[in-house]
Amino acid sequence: MKINQWTLGLAAAGVVSLGSVVRADEAPSQNVMTMVSSTAIDGYVSTSAWWNPGKAPSASAFAYGGGGAKDDGFNLDVVSLSISKPVGEGDWAAGYKAQLWLGPDANLLGTSSIGATFQDFAIKQAYVELRAPLGTGLNIKLGVFNTPIGYESADGPDNANYTRSWGNTMEPTQHTGILLSYRFNDMLSISAGMANTVDPIINSRLATSAQSQKAYMASVTFTAPDGAGFMKGATLSGGVVDGRTIAVGGAPDVTDIYVGGTMPLPVDGLALGASFDHQNLNGATDRDAIAGYISYKINDKLKVSARLDYYDDGAGVLFAPAGVEVITGTLTVDYALWENVISRLEWRWDHDASNHKAMASGGFARNNSQTIALNVVYKF
Repeated sequence: MKINQWTLGLAAAGVVSLGSVVRADEAPSQNVMTMVSSTAIDGYVSTSAWWNPGKAPSASAFAYGGGGAKDDGFNLDVVSLSISKPVGEGDWAAGYKAQLWLGPDANLLGTSSIGATFQDFAIKQAYVELRAPLGTGLNIKLGVFNTPIGYESADGPDNANYTRSWGNTMEPTQHTGILLSYRFNDMLSISAGMANTVDPIINSRLATSAQSQKAYMASVTFTAPDGAGFMKGATLSGGVVDGRTIAVGGAPDVTDIYVGGTMPLPVDGLALGASFDHQNLNGATDRDAIAGYISYKINDKLKVSARLDYYDDGAGVLFAPAGVEVITGTLTVDYALWENVISRLEWRWDHDASNHKAMASGGFARNNSQTIALNVVYKF
């Protein structure tokens, strides 16, 4: 009996018993291989080198900035490993996804319980996805999934810029709950869901007996059709997430509102984008973020992207004292020199427009902070 290299590899790893493979007849072997072949394994390894001009450490209060921990040195950002089976085409198709993060950025995700010891590990997503034969097909995710709102992806390599916008920093990251998605046609799709809380903490619970106090979310996306000329593929999205956080005993109530879109231009490789994020805390405190994006793909290897964003910190969620306003400019040059590798150089300038000198930590005070970062990612 001839045994293929895939089966030998599984046996060597202890996944299957070689003896059972030899004894098995042809039909069960085909069933096992069909199940294995439908499983996809992918991910990435993200590394970086940072230089922050000046003697004072930077605040790096934006998402995954590390609060200055990545300054002036070399970093492992995160290792992402995903195992998934996409939902098939059948009426009652099913699939799943499990995405694991390893490394320092896993701690910044905040999926562990408050006060827990961080171990450079987090479950980014873990859900079962089901399809019900309603109309064009209703997709149902149950478990831990990415938030349905936001312009930038949870996975940094999918974004045009390396560092995160202030809008992305404000937004929720993931939820434990249920999310329903429905695509009416190529132009319109919607999603709606319910989760335990707005926190990223997996299986989080409010300290209350009121079962109705869950987090609720909804989003809608419009996509320009093929007949829209150069506007083909342009998107406009909006959404809201409302609920409570367990960080302060179930209060305050948090409402996140997002609107954003992308638009290709008549010039090949040139695209514009914009986003607006508003967050209301307990009906009293607001904070806002606005960002504009432009990206130009010069050729198959070289791409230049820029982002300009404004952030109003409201009552002082990220900075002290209250009332800090930040203007940030980011320029990223992405050059694909190696296969499967993202290599990009980025310059970021953060400016405290309110003159509170909030752009530093460790007892230093200044209105400006600069970051020059090299990001190298291998995607597999």
